[in-house]
Amino acid sequence: MTTQVAPVTRFTPPPGSDAVAPPERRGIARDGVRLLVARGPSTPAPSIEHRRFHDLPDLLEPGDLVVVNTSATLPAALDAHFTDGRPTPLHVSTVLDGGGWVVEVRRPDGSGPDVAMAPGDRLHLPGGLTAQLRAAYPDPLATTSRLWRAAISPAADLDHYLALHGRPIGYAYLAGHFPLADHQTVFATQPGSAEMASAGRPFTTSLVVRLVAHGVTVAPIVLHAGVSSPELHEPPTPERFEVPAATARLVASARAAGNRVVAVGTTVVRALESAVTPDGTVRVAGGWTDLVLGPERPARAVTGLVTGLHAPQASHLLLLEAVAGPGLVTAAYRAAVEHRYLWHEFGDSTLFLP
Repeated sequence: MTTQVAPVTRFTPPPGSDAVAPPERRGIARDGVRLLVARGPSTPAPSIEHRRFHDLPDLLEPGDLVVVNTSATLPAALDAHFTDGRPTPLHVSTVLDGGGWVVEVRRPDGSGPDVAMAPGDRLHLPGGLTAQLRAAYPDPLATTSRLWRAAISPAADLDHYLALHGRPIGYAYLAGHFPLADHQTVFATQPGSAEMASAGRPFTTSLVVRLVAHGVTVAPIVLHAGVSSPELHEPPTPERFEVPAATARLVASARAAGNRVVAVGTTVVRALESAVTPDGTVRVAGGWTDLVLGPERPARAVTGLVTGLHAPQASHLLLLEAVAGPGLVTAAYRAAVEHRYLWHEFGDSTLFLP
């Protein structure tokens, strides 16, 4: 079992740093959010530049490879209730190969996960379904857990069921609920993520065209993201992914030519690094990945990263450090705090080019 370590990067977001709504609802274009560009090496001093996301084609070079996640967001939040009638929100993280669901029971006020649940607890879902908690997930021996493996009765197709009864997952920092379209990226074609692969959200169709016209190649992977842990900062749980043959070949070609492999989001990093050999060769791969990047497992294939801003102590910071190095990540977050960038899925972005 891997010992969880803390990220080196330390910071405190300033007051008012939460992006409480999509940028379009704040009068900003999707690709108009701010983009903090951090270039290495971190010694003697990194380069920090403040741009807009629509400047991305000017910041990359012809021959660079940008890898995106084509997973689409599901409306994975449900209004459930206990057998005694008490209401509680329920977040559906994923469907397992055996047909059960992985779920997170939230406190009634939505302020965090309800970790007082126990095996055998039963919840009633919309549409006449029942969810019975069977075991903690991913560790079935855990005495307390945020996530649970649940048996669903009667059996239901997850995508179809959520389309009828669910809504997008949202947290307390948001100023209300927003439609599913606001939680999708321009690349979203394969439904399966409980929460948006948000690093890709600022991309627009016209921006992708400009990237291609500039000589930048765009390639897909799929990783279906489960529910995050904004309150508990846990490592990511196992997630389903696929790295297709064409993308593996493009990664090999870019690396052989000395060009950068720029992952759009931590989900893309996890997928590519789950398909990589020790010498940095990306192979065709798929299934479930439990990979957690960090000091003991740095990135081997990814050499650049587009990502949002993550919460203090979040496990995603370890992944950023594994790609860009702790010094560059620390410098970037120091600048983001100083210049009052916006956090979370509808916030500003960073580009790491170590």
